[in-house]
Amino acid sequence: MAEIKVPELAESITEGSIAQWVKKVGDRVEKGEFIVELETDKVNAEIISEEAGVLTQILAEEGDTVLVGQVIAVVEAGEGAAPAPVVAAPVEATPAPAAPQAAPAPVAAAPVVVETSGERVIASPAARKLAREKGIDLAAVSPVDPQGRVRVQDVAAHGTAPVAAPQAAPAAPKAVAAVDESRVTVEKMSRRRQTIAKRLLEVKQSTAMLTTFNEVDMTNVMALRSRKKDQFFESTGSKLGFMSFFTKAVVAALKKYPYVNAQIVGDEIHLNNFFDIGVAVSTEEGLVVPVVRDADRKNFAEIEDSISDLAKKARDKKLGLADLSGGSFTITNGGVFGSLMSTPIMNGTQAAILGMHTIKKRPVEVNGEVEIRPMMYLALSYDHRIIDGKDSVGFLKTVKELLENPEDLLLNS
Repeated sequence: MAEIKVPELAESITEGSIAQWVKKVGDRVEKGEFIVELETDKVNAEIISEEAGVLTQILAEEGDTVLVGQVIAVVEAGEGAAPAPVVAAPVEATPAPAAPQAAPAPVAAAPVVVETSGERVIASPAARKLAREKGIDLAAVSPVDPQGRVRVQDVAAHGTAPVAAPQAAPAAPKAVAAVDESRVTVEKMSRRRQTIAKRLLEVKQSTAMLTTFNEVDMTNVMALRSRKKDQFFESTGSKLGFMSFFTKAVVAALKKYPYVNAQIVGDEIHLNNFFDIGVAVSTEEGLVVPVVRDADRKNFAEIEDSISDLAKKARDKKLGLADLSGGSFTITNGGVFGSLMSTPIMNGTQAAILGMHTIKKRPVEVNGEVEIRPMMYLALSYDHRIIDGKDSVGFLKTVKELLENPEDLLLNS
């Protein structure tokens, strides 16, 4: 027998939630095969079986909170495990009284099978939990999501199955909360969303955060990108976007203003001599910030490739803890959603964050004449305990000047 336990993932992670069981009781499991997905504060981790055999017990349901080291499943290893599913068939077929007594145990141990009617449905943990409470078959729910993912709103809008009558008791807490479900959809915050909320609040409460703004004329960057993007793709195989320009400009400005690349540790200021730039990526579960390592040593193509790979991993829930830890500065781009201006909140213990915004054509003065130019507002939120106004304004002005004269970025690469 082999016990499947929640592994140690990182020092700061002590618990997680069962996001999805890939295997069900009675399924054959190979050594090293992925059997369950665990959602933690930072990433979704795939837990594998260390033994080959048959999954005989599932000890934690989807949506349950589990601790590091906790046993969540049992795999019967070796040759003796194989007959397990074979025995189940004759037990149900035997009319003797003893046989029905044995049958309920495995059925009760596998609530996931009831949820999905044997089909693997893509659904959020909250949706699965609500479906279990209401006795709803997830396979019968029509999702709004064009990719087919069932969300809690879809389950709430679906009619309950006939077997839901005995399940009416769990609705009592909602009645106590006096929530009118015809007017309000109640959705439990995911573990990751709870962590995001907690950490953003901690940053606001524990730092002297201030935001300063500037605007950058994107004419020259856009023209250079338009001229070179085809040649760039042919020679590197990478698409030339704006993020590589911004990353290079940020690295150059950080070298000039090192306190923007620092952090407070106790009563000390730690000036980072490395340039690991976090790039905020929006996912279904919330914002994550994977890190482009050694951005000062990467060329434009390498930066574009790194950002593209990290963004794909984030959306596919394949980010590892190493992808998310240790950044020294963060760039977030609200402009992809149409944001004209915002005050971004700093990431963790970092001293500053740069916010990019949407590009809008506006009338501006150029050499004494009014011209229509593509303009972008930049916002630098920073910890005033470390960074003075002179450094914050100087940093943002350096980023602006480099972007308005992108050829100068080659000298800083």
